[in-house]
Amino acid sequence: MPWITLTRFIGHSILISMNTEEQKEEMETGLDILESRIDELIKIVDKLTQNNRSLLSKQERLIAERADLIDKTDMARIRVESMISRLKSMESNL
Repeated sequence: MPWITLTRFIGHSILISMNTEEQKEEMETGLDILESRIDELIKIVDKLTQNNRSLLSKQERLIAERADLIDKTDMARIRVESMISRLKSMESNL
């Protein structure tokens, strides 16, 4: 059983033990605080999980969009190179 030193009186420590009811109340208070904190952490984890899913989805869309833009850029480059080649060919025929 835990002991609490209250004070020193005439060179002697006065010790009292917490009665069972006080221990129970203190333990319940501690458990209530712990339960509340765990509930907060669960909410935070849920929110972070949701944010993570959202970010992964967005990342997938951006990767697909990037690949599409790379393809379009390559196609445009090929068309421009082809036009330059035809212009050079026309120039040399003049």
